[in-house]
Amino acid sequence: MTVPARVGVATLGVSDVARATEFYRSLGWRLSSVSVPGVVSYFHTAGGLFSLVPAGDLTVDAGLPPRAAPHIADGTRATMLTIVLDHPDAVDDALRSVVQAGATLVSAGKPAESGAYRGYFTDPDGHLWEVTHHPDWALDGTGTPHLP
Repeated sequence: MTVPARVGVATLGVSDVARATEFYRSLGWRLSSVSVPGVVSYFHTAGGLFSLVPAGDLTVDAGLPPRAAPHIADGTRATMLTIVLDHPDAVDDALRSVVQAGATLVSAGKPAESGAYRGYFTDPDGHLWEVTHHPDWALDGTGTPHLP
């Protein structure tokens, strides 16, 4: 299987979700109704989705230790990219493919409380990626997720 060359969600780990949400709303960005105040904010963009989560939660679902701050000592910021796929089996196939290509499996595909099915890997430089299927997320013809 080849892994689709698309980023469905770009996620920032932030110190205060409510404050960060208001900042992006003040720019005129449209907040999705599936956002959960203080937990996760999803914004519509001209491409994939943009989301905000508490920095400490960014890595927890992947089974990695939480981050105390939204940045690392060298000044880089906590981020995660997500590939959204149309079926749970596609998540498992993609995870096998990235590992065969040299990625490190962080967490195998498994059901999440949200109803999603997801797994995590890091690329050879250590960047965290999520591969997910969410039954409530409609994908368009390009594989871009669309939320209410």
